[in-house]
Amino acid sequence: MAFVAGSSVAMTSVSCSLKQNQGPARISSLNSVSLSSNGKCFPSLRSRSVPHRFQISCVAKPETVDKVCEIVRKQLAIPPETAITGDSKFAALGADSLDTVEIVMGLEEAFEISVEEESAQSIATVQDAADMIEKLIEVK
Repeated sequence: MAFVAGSSVAMTSVSCSLKQNQGPARISSLNSVSLSSNGKCFPSLRSRSVPHRFQISCVAKPETVDKVCEIVRKQLAIPPETAITGDSKFAALGADSLDTVEIVMGLEEAFEISVEEESAQSIATVQDAADMIEKLIEVK
């Protein structure tokens, strides 16, 4: 059996005319792979580019992101015509370190959470803030 994780393949055992592997083998950079066992050569396996079919990620709910956008807009006095999305960076929106502290305080009040200083320093985007809020609410 073989399984793919990122850009590597781990083979734990292979059936057919191959005998059981004695241990797991890892192969990275999957352009082409040749297998041999007991002096017998088998055809090469070639990888082909396949678009990602699904992606697992832990992201905040859209309503959380929207609420964070509203709070950031209010704290930084950003006009309504300026777009703010999850990808918006606080620095790009004109926030300095004091503004970021005020944004975090506004988030704490709005979501009734407490943000550790260490966590607050790792926030760079609206999405970062929303993801952190979701985690804190989940723990709560």
